[in-house]
Amino acid sequence: VRLTNNEILVVAKYVTRDLLKDIGKEQWIYGLHSGQPRDDETSIVLNDAAGDPVVTLSWRPVYPGIRALADSSWVLAAGILLFLCVATYLLQQASAIIDQLKHSAYTDSLSGLPNRRALHRDIASEHAGTDGLALAFLDLDGFKGVNDHYGHNVGDQLIIRCSEKLTGFFGGNAVVYRMGGDEFAVLIGGNKSVAEIEALCHDLLAQMSLPFQIDARTIVVGTSIGLSRRADDWMSSTELLRQADVAMYASKLAGKMQFSWFDSSFDDRKREAHRIEIGLRSALELNQFRVLYQQLVDSTGTHVVAAEALLRWEKSDGTMVGPNIFIPVAEETGLINEIGLLVLRQACSDALNWGQVQLSVNVSPVQLRNPGFPGDLANILQETGFPPSRLELEVTETYLVGDPETARKTLDAIHAIGVKTALDDFGTGYASIGFLRKFAFDKLKIDRSLVCDAAQNPASRALLQASVAMARALNMAVTAEGVENQAQADLARIAGCDQLQGWLYYRALPADVVTEHLAPRSRANQLFLRDVYDMPKQAAA
Repeated sequence: VRLTNNEILVVAKYVTRDLLKDIGKEQWIYGLHSGQPRDDETSIVLNDAAGDPVVTLSWRPVYPGIRALADSSWVLAAGILLFLCVATYLLQQASAIIDQLKHSAYTDSLSGLPNRRALHRDIASEHAGTDGLALAFLDLDGFKGVNDHYGHNVGDQLIIRCSEKLTGFFGGNAVVYRMGGDEFAVLIGGNKSVAEIEALCHDLLAQMSLPFQIDARTIVVGTSIGLSRRADDWMSSTELLRQADVAMYASKLAGKMQFSWFDSSFDDRKREAHRIEIGLRSALELNQFRVLYQQLVDSTGTHVVAAEALLRWEKSDGTMVGPNIFIPVAEETGLINEIGLLVLRQACSDALNWGQVQLSVNVSPVQLRNPGFPGDLANILQETGFPPSRLELEVTETYLVGDPETARKTLDAIHAIGVKTALDDFGTGYASIGFLRKFAFDKLKIDRSLVCDAAQNPASRALLQASVAMARALNMAVTAEGVENQAQADLARIAGCDQLQGWLYYRALPADVVTEHLAPRSRANQLFLRDVYDMPKQAAA
């Protein structure tokens, strides 16, 4: 540094090995030293002002990133350790989640019971190669009515209570599964005998018929059971379950609250039902349904006072099929709603000009459980112009017993429209005086079996008279069904029946014949028309 014209300040520092080391660290120059470079080193020569060499500096060339990596190696090691710890934790969590998903996949979320998937797994794994394995398939009777009347929350609570009862009943002797909805399955191992399994089912039916107390409500449901057994180890879980399901359906058809073992004939019935279902769908498209009418007379047998609509299915080949054949299939498949409305609309149109003759139409329990039925009924009456006071809907006893609360609401809605109701087939089911008082029917129809037996059996005769007296006390009219001879007619008249229905008077007739029949004419002509237009016996009511 020049201070004046003649003075210069010189600052000097000895270049030592330590100084070069410090400079190397500071500038990320590895192995900085003075002297000639080695094979893997590079160098630079420092010259003085005159250009003469003063010192040679040598070092090992290394990229800055590598230096940084070397300096931060402990950080890298710590990061790797942290990564391994986190990865181990995540693997543990993933394993727990997988286990939970597996559990959920085989467990019903509502009841906590193993589900349908678990049933197939257990049969395939724990019971593989074993015979004598039995499966009970259970369906709750009347569960839909609980959901409809009390709501799905109460229905869910009922499912939970039923699950607890089934688990407690079987204990460790069998495994209970929930199949979905109101269906359960019970896998019974141990090669139990048929008698042992049937004894279990008897006790189970009794237990499941006991009332449940849910939210201060008393709820009663029954159970229908289907049983199947694997006699050979080749039978799959799917086939075992299918057979039990088919057997359960047979229990339903037989009246519910019972058990049935699978029989190969059930498959034949199912195939036949499927064939009928296909035919019914075609019949709706091709307009093959025919509505006939059986006229009812007063107690003297001289005046027509009512006509009951009777449905027939006339196939393309002219074969007439009775409702006892196709109605159960229509009810099971839901086609009864469309068919029932078709009959109701046709009957109201046909009977519109029959004076004051009352029109009776049978209504399926499936229709009555449909919340939209009262609205459909009102629309048909408005479309056809048929007076509600002339229409009477016939209801069976089984509908009242199976779902009394829903039945009461529906019948109240029907009465509000102005339509009358009749209790059909009285004397064959479970209807009691309490039911009759609760539902306030306008008419009681005595089943033909009671009318026929009354002519020979004093007990049946007393029951007939008691039924009429009870109806009188409840302000109900009484019709005797199935009157086939004069002795039965006289007996029904003496018992106090208001109306008589049966082959003694009229069989089922087409609408145009009834229209002609009801026109003013002599009694002789009426009898002549009745005889001429009698339907074949198998097609009559």
